[in-house]
Formats: sequence, structure tokens, C-alpha cells
Amino acid sequence: MRVVLISTYELGRPPFGLASPAAWLAARGFDVECFDLSREVLREEALRGAGLVAFYLPMHTATRLAAQLIEPVRRIEPGAHICCYGLYAPVNEELLRGLGVRTILGGEFEEGLLQLAFRVDAGAGRAEQTQPTISLARQSFLVPRRAGLLPLEKYARVVMHGGAQRLAGYTEASRGCKHLCRHCPVVPVYAGTFRVVGREVVLADVRQQVAAGAQHITFGDPDFFNGPAHALAIVEEMHREFPGLSYDATIKIEHLLKHAGELRGLRDTGCLFVTSAVESVDDAILVRLDKGHTRADFLEVARHFCELGMTLQPTFVPFTPWTTLNGYRELLRVIAEAELVEHVAPIQLAIRLLIPEGSRLLELADVRDMVGAFDREALAYPWRHADARVDELQRGVQAAVEQSEREKLGRSESFARIWRAAAEVAADANRAANWEPRPGARAEVPHLDEPWYCCAEPTREQFVSIAAGGITPCKGPASPLAENARVEPRVDGFV
Repeated sequence: MRVVLISTYELGRPPFGLASPAAWLAARGFDVECFDLSREVLREEALRGAGLVAFYLPMHTATRLAAQLIEPVRRIEPGAHICCYGLYAPVNEELLRGLGVRTILGGEFEEGLLQLAFRVDAGAGRAEQTQPTISLARQSFLVPRRAGLLPLEKYARVVMHGGAQRLAGYTEASRGCKHLCRHCPVVPVYAGTFRVVGREVVLADVRQQVAAGAQHITFGDPDFFNGPAHALAIVEEMHREFPGLSYDATIKIEHLLKHAGELRGLRDTGCLFVTSAVESVDDAILVRLDKGHTRADFLEVARHFCELGMTLQPTFVPFTPWTTLNGYRELLRVIAEAELVEHVAPIQLAIRLLIPEGSRLLELADVRDMVGAFDREALAYPWRHADARVDELQRGVQAAVEQSEREKLGRSESFARIWRAAAEVAADANRAANWEPRPGARAEVPHLDEPWYCCAEPTREQFVSIAAGGITPCKGPASPLAENARVEPRVDGFV
């Protein structure tokens, strides 16, 4: 039986969520084809005759895009069993089943996807789902099957000091998270649980990507230090085998403090940068988000990274229902005084809090009272700030970021523009020019050229065009818009 696995978007990274289940399916004799619609065209003939078509939904944008494709895929191959799997599948179960999706798999999905393939192949594809919607069962992972996927040259690259670029691979050493941050999309599925991928499996995946040209590896774990001994053993072995290979990982501020003594180990094994979801410098907002750290903790970590000569890349959700105009200005001031301007992607200063189905934010009475009815197109609960000037500021910052992107400005120049936009909304023209990049001070830090976004996903204008003969990927760079922006794929029909 032919199985087609489809990814619509995963932040410009080679999709582990295709390569991993492809290994399970191929090992049991299924004919598996993988398509990444952010980078390639899916032709009609690739769908015809498929017994199972499964969409990988690791994030919000991927889900919104997949939702636009389900009906055309069903029309092309009405006999195919449609499945959606990944983090955002179970929390959007009602919507997806209404679109004709027969099976929903969240959490540890490989085993469930394999069992589904057996059932469909045996003629039971129209029966009710027997696999659990969310499985947290421990799995013995297989080495991801990357044969048939696109070359690394098609994906995001690491930009080094001076502008040099490196091909970047991507793998995962664990899934889930043992923390319960209120706004995190991992929590509704994993509920404080995390699962590790075997060390030898991870290393074998790294080896095959290095053989394919990778000079850098991104570890996509929600938190690389959920299991610090596991993570450190992997990077130490990786460094012994490939001493010139760099990598990056995502680690909570809380863990960077708790395991501060392990940071030298990261540095000395080739860690190029660490991404950390700081979210806010307002302690009251951090409590509401249940982040487990304070502003002082963040600044302590930033100081320690500077001392070690390491690069910290903080991410933020600056626009929340509790953000004030002064609070936003304070965030900019803290970033500037901590000399982190070049470490923060400008879009991080425009992000608006996303409240998807199942979010722990809905536990808060003031959030429940504030949000509107669930928006099935945006896949989120809409909200407006009580102070209309804050929403105006968010739109102004977003516009400033987009203008800077069009003009190809650096991070410091973009930050200066954002600073002025904030001052203008606050009617504080005297302070509009209080921050400007120092002449010659620009020092570009290493970063991926398609940056990581938290809690509000990047949207691409006309990301997918469903045209005669195929499903066509977007053209041009990402347009990182706000949480409530619409994804508008163009549907022209098939021939």
C-alpha cells in the first residue's frame, strides 16, 4: 500500500515528523512518499492510488494550511484514508474530523500511524479509530528515513559571524516537556511528560545528515535540558566524532540557572547558540504564564552567557492582555541595557499571544471573560486589549518590522525603528530618539535565517497555491504576521 506523508510548514527545517514515521512504515514494507509543501510541489499523480494520506501538524500555521488542503486531497483520491498527526492534531480534533479526517494521532504517533497503515491495508480504513488520540507510550525509535526527502540546501541555514552560512540539519533527542507553562502548545498533549529518543538513534540521524552536507544541527526538543544527562551524552559523543560540527538547542531559563555548571560543556562541544523562551520581563506576567523564572533570573543567565562567551537568543511574547505601554517600553530598555539587541530577532518584538484550543490560559478567569468565540479559521480564541493603544502599538511594531525586512535592515536598525514606534504611540516624542545603534557597533550573532517563533506563528502570503496540476509551495521569504492574521492559500482547483 502507498502511504503519502505531507508537511506544510515547520519553520524551514527538514521535517523530522516525516522522516521518523517514514522509517517505521518502510521497515514494514509500505511504499512511503514524503512531501514538504513549504519547499516543493505535490502533483496530483502522487496522491492517486494512495491508501493513506497523513498530514503532519507540529504547529499552528501548519494546521491552518493543512485544513485548506484536506478537501482537495479527498477530491483527488476519494479512497484514501485521511489522518492528521502531531502536536496540533488532537487539540483541533473537532475541526479536523469535520473536514473529513478519520484518524487523529497526537503525542508519540509513530506506532499509531504504523498500526493505522496495517488496518487500512487490511480493508478496515472506514472503521472507527482504534488508536488512542493521544499516546504517551514509550517507543523504541528507529533511525529516521531521510532518503527521498529534499536536500538540506532547500532548508534554513545558519548565518555565522561575518555573514558566512552553514547547511543546517535537524533532529530531536526528546519530545514533550515536564513543565506546564500556561501558553505552551506542548502542555495540552504531554501534560508534564517527556519522552527521549535513544542516544544511538539520534547519533545515527546526525551521521546521515552530516554525510548529506550538514555543518550544523538544530535540536528541536521543546527543552534540551528536560533530560540533561541524556542531552550532554549526545553532544559529547557528537563532538568527538565531528569536532567541527556546531549545533543549537532550546533550553528554559529555569534550566539554564539550575544546570549552570553544564553550560561550559555545551560551549566546548560546539553549541553555537541557545534559544530560550523568556516571554516577558514583567514578573507579574511571568507568573500568569507560569514560566518558572523571573526577570532577574533572565538577566543572570544573560550575564553568565556573556562571561562564557556563549550566545543566548531570547524569544518573547511581548503583547499579552496584561501588557502596558510602559511595560513594552521597559522590555525594550532591558534588552538594550543588557546588550541583547543583536540577539533578538525583530519579529520577536511584535508577537501577540496566541490562545489555541486546549490552552492552559483558559484556566484564568480574566482570560475566559475576555476572549471571543473560538475562531475556526484562525484556530484560536480572539482577544482585544482593554487599552486600544496597546493593540495599536502591536500593529505599529509589526509594520516597522515588515518595513525593516523589506529594506533588509540589520537587527540594531530594526530595533531603533521599533523604539521610535513605541515612543510615538506613547506620545513621547522627546524619547523617540533615545536609542540608536552606535556607529560600528553591529556584531551579528549566529542565527538561523528562518528564525524560531513562539506562541504566534509566522504566516506566508499565498503560502500554498492549489493550482491545476499540483499543490505549489510559497515563493519568497516568510512574512511574519500577528497571531490574528489570516492564512490565505489560493484555491484554483485541479484538472
